[in-house]
Amino acid sequence: MKVAIAGAGNVGTAIAKDLAANGHDVLLIERDPDLVERLRSTVDVTWVAADACEVSSLDAAGMAQVDVAVAATGDDEDNLVISLLAKQEFAVPRVVARVNHPSNQWLFNESWGVDISVSTPQLLTALVEEAVSVGSLVRLLQFERGNAHLVEVTLAEGSPAAGTSLAGLQFPRDATVVAVVRGDRLVVPRGDTVLDAGDEVMVLVTGEAERAVQQLLVGD
Repeated sequence: MKVAIAGAGNVGTAIAKDLAANGHDVLLIERDPDLVERLRSTVDVTWVAADACEVSSLDAAGMAQVDVAVAATGDDEDNLVISLLAKQEFAVPRVVARVNHPSNQWLFNESWGVDISVSTPQLLTALVEEAVSVGSLVRLLQFERGNAHLVEVTLAEGSPAAGTSLAGLQFPRDATVVAVVRGDRLVVPRGDTVLDAGDEVMVLVTGEAERAVQQLLVGD
């Protein structure tokens, strides 16, 4: 997979290192030429010293050939512009954007070419809630322009789902159980999988189905 990352700060370089280590073809775009020269030998990827907010720079860098574009700068305005250009000018199939300030989260949607937005404060909040919440539905990640979410719930004693198979729960069409964590063991969900109190159930849910999933796993 070919990935273009805009921004060679701590976030951008960390992503580039991980993706390159996993065998992906990574293009790292940074507008500060001095920073590019300092880091070039430390990250084994293709470096481009250019402004990712300019169409001509992205064109010269080969943005039209990438599978995924990541806008990872420390400036939300730049990340929005980069996302929009990647999607509209170069038809990049998947655009991921970093949200630096949570108050700007609402802007990072399909109107700006963003397929997936990542807000570190919101992600940390979700992870904290996931760690301490029992009997509550917690949103972990957002996908597909905000229309799909990965949600998690730790089943409480008395959950309406405890003791019932997944098939018996009759999840709505727009919801799919993707994993069940039971103690230190991962249970691959099947129709005959019976849920127990204490299970961590992860569900990919879209549209209005989230409310129905909450009723099934948590109750009213």
